[in-house]
Amino acid sequence: MSGLLQLSDVGKLAPNDDTLQIFRDKLTDAVGSNKRGFPGAQPVSFARRHLQELKDADYFVCEKTDGIRCLLFLSFHVTADGNTEMAFLVDRKNDFYFIDNPSFHFPLPNQAPDTFHTDTVIDGELVLDTYPDGRTVRRYLVFDCLALDGKPITNRTLDKRLGIFDANVFKPQQALLNKYPEEKEQQPFEVRMKKLDRAYGVEGIFKEMPLLTHGNDGIVFTCRTTPYKSGTDENILKWKPPHENTIDFKLQIGAFPRLGGDTNGHTFTNGTPTADDFDYDACPSFNLLVGEGRGRHSVFGTLFVSDDEWTSMKSLNQMLDARIIECYKDSQGRWRFKREKDGTPRFRDDKDDANHVSTVHSVLESIEDAVSEQDLIAHAAEIRARWKQREAEAARQAREQQQQQQRPA
Repeated sequence: MSGLLQLSDVGKLAPNDDTLQIFRDKLTDAVGSNKRGFPGAQPVSFARRHLQELKDADYFVCEKTDGIRCLLFLSFHVTADGNTEMAFLVDRKNDFYFIDNPSFHFPLPNQAPDTFHTDTVIDGELVLDTYPDGRTVRRYLVFDCLALDGKPITNRTLDKRLGIFDANVFKPQQALLNKYPEEKEQQPFEVRMKKLDRAYGVEGIFKEMPLLTHGNDGIVFTCRTTPYKSGTDENILKWKPPHENTIDFKLQIGAFPRLGGDTNGHTFTNGTPTADDFDYDACPSFNLLVGEGRGRHSVFGTLFVSDDEWTSMKSLNQMLDARIIECYKDSQGRWRFKREKDGTPRFRDDKDDANHVSTVHSVLESIEDAVSEQDLIAHAAEIRARWKQREAEAARQAREQQQQQQRPA
């Protein structure tokens, strides 16, 4: 998650009241879910066994953007004057950020400019693109669509879902902005479709990643033919280089070191330390907790913190305990926190819970059974050949079906 960008930069956090619950229910109903909570899909970590999966099924690939994952929810509110267009960004905590900007408007295709979509759910990531001249542009990169005007499309294939979004939401908005270019400057962020390629185009994705104007930390493979699935989706594969393979733990502060018996002129009373007997400037121990479901957590390991890292943690002057912290395993097998550009820990304040223990084991499998960038590129030719075989077979079956339909009864 980008440390320079927050959803509060573009929207107002909606209060947790009855009105918010109405919109949460509308979102849940729109995607056809019977579960309350954030309905977004979550990937699994790429392991060596997934190379065969890329050959056996059609997968698209894209860069894994280092931004803020959120849903864009286009809805409406009933007022005395009729229906009022509303737009929200929804984060993993299922918090809603209201985009209070009348210029942020999505007209219906081939209808009057003042029409708008209702209960449309889009999946993507908010990023901050930074250019060499120092200019920055906020963009929302769309990689899926769950519902259009209150009708779930999660059972359609990925290419169909994106095609529906492109034709019904994206192109009408772009046409409107091209007709009224002065409105472009008023947008809270630009909406763009994320570039997807067939899985065998992975080498091209790797070559383009260093040229992008936003951060990225890997690639994502998404199955073309499977439906959209809320929660963990075994058909979305997240690949990261070894140094980027991370886990989001909940941080738990342990004990601080004790002061020496004659430090500051005091000793422990009856061998029992008091609050004054600890060195709160020194680095304490840190436990790393994983999720067990339903908000429960358990200790998984400990965080190694160097003197320099502890200095950077203290420099924040922030509460550390019970926050979600992104960690990686170093070459000595120790858990370390991932650093922001300024050296401070990368806290995932967009999340309430640590990664589930099953996700942790999935990431560990990915680390221990690592697939390199070169491995993916080496398998691209076979991935392409298998895709073309399926494509040819589908075309053959379509011709046969057409011929059967044309035969006289």
